[in-house]
Amino acid sequence: MSVSRRQFLANALASGALPLLPRPTYPTPRTLDATRLSKFVDPLPRPAVAVPIAPGRYRITMRATACQLHRDLPPTICWTYGGSVPGPTIETHSGSPFSVEWRNELPARHFLPIDHTLDGAGPGLPDVRAVVHMHGARVPAASDGYPEDWYVPGHSRLYRYPNRQPAAPLFYHDHAMGVNRLNVYAGLFGLMNIRDEAEDALALPRGEQEIPLVLCDRWLTPDAQLYYPISFIPGKPWVPELFGNAMMVNGKLWPECALAPRAYRLRAVNVANSRFFNLSLASGQPFHLIGTGQGLLPAPVALTSILLAPAERADLIVDFSGHAGEKIVLMNGDIPLMRFRISSGAAAARYRPPERLRRLQRIPERAAVRTRLLTLNQYDDLAANPMTMLLDGKYWHDPVSERPQLGTVEIWSFINLTDDTHPIHLHQARFQILDRRAFDVDAYLASSRLRYLAPARPPGLDERGWKDTARAYAGDVTRIIIPFDGYAGRYLWHCHLLEHEAKDMMRPYDIMPA
Repeated sequence: MSVSRRQFLANALASGALPLLPRPTYPTPRTLDATRLSKFVDPLPRPAVAVPIAPGRYRITMRATACQLHRDLPPTICWTYGGSVPGPTIETHSGSPFSVEWRNELPARHFLPIDHTLDGAGPGLPDVRAVVHMHGARVPAASDGYPEDWYVPGHSRLYRYPNRQPAAPLFYHDHAMGVNRLNVYAGLFGLMNIRDEAEDALALPRGEQEIPLVLCDRWLTPDAQLYYPISFIPGKPWVPELFGNAMMVNGKLWPECALAPRAYRLRAVNVANSRFFNLSLASGQPFHLIGTGQGLLPAPVALTSILLAPAERADLIVDFSGHAGEKIVLMNGDIPLMRFRISSGAAAARYRPPERLRRLQRIPERAAVRTRLLTLNQYDDLAANPMTMLLDGKYWHDPVSERPQLGTVEIWSFINLTDDTHPIHLHQARFQILDRRAFDVDAYLASSRLRYLAPARPPGLDERGWKDTARAYAGDVTRIIIPFDGYAGRYLWHCHLLEHEAKDMMRPYDIMPA
């Protein structure tokens, strides 16, 4: 526990707000030691491409499916879109509107532990509820997948996607209020790639040389079924984070991908509930980052590692032309994720990425009509709950307090008073990161005044494109600048650590008509 948090708890104890108790621990029942499985024995699958049922119209069904996660394991029951984990990839071109009928044919009972004390998961509600959010899409509110717009098995929703945004790697996932952490963990996620003419004109690897890497972690029971940990508190199984020992890429445990000695475009997506992935190649070779969650960067950035918080995406080019006959492991820190096996055939010419990728104008701060100071809060109260996570000290059902006007620009400053890094996602809006700055947390908790401890840090080159999810580091004020130029309506912003989001670290906001 940090000094700032200890001081906060001491102040709260003195005021009678909550008892000063240690952070809870959680039971560790018998689970499969997945790290003992043979690695790199299954080929890396490529998600199927969604096939429209008519021009511009798709139907994707949610159902329980037996999935083979590893050669040496029995099938695992997952909940899927279209019968696979990940679900089918929607390939589309900017400016081509389309619709998806999202059908819910899941079982009537959930197989993971629902916490009925969570907001929106009360005991009177059906166990199995679903609604689909297209993460990063600019859509009318009626098709955004609002958490309270869930529907039960036997029903469906038709969502319309105008698709008026530049090329970007998006993904879709469940967002049902109170249970989406379980639904996503069960397997309800898939990809969508938007293309456009500007990207098509670049000499980027494509076709078989473009490979999606959908990353997550899981716990498994000894008979290879999904296990979701629970707390010690009777009737309150929620846990504040989840870090499994089974690493999955495209629905397989530690797969291997056979490649030729040439350049490839690797499109990595972190769909884990809580885990951050720090990606690097065990060979130490560099790669080029060409894009993030909302599309291409202005220019390629040479890196040897990249950090992805939950919901973040990285568009990477790796040149294996000089590595014929080698086997190169993709690592998460010191944990292997998968392996690339490079054939010993003739190598392609060395790849040089384009010097310029996309023109991107930085939004000047003077364009903002308003600056909002928004706290990220954490409260420990073991007598009632393990902890509570809030945005700006407000619960989900408190009155809406953020109401930007369509066509305006605002600056939102996230004041992180917790010990965690929170990936903050805004529905509907894309934004640019302005800077981060360390501040005195104790002073803020005592007086609600910001006392900065260091100069502001500009975003790194890898964060200077358009974003829809920003990492708000502990003890920092993270500032983003947002043009609200899509649609009016009710949307939401939240922490994309799914366990935090479930504990009310999620707020609605209204984009008001111009």
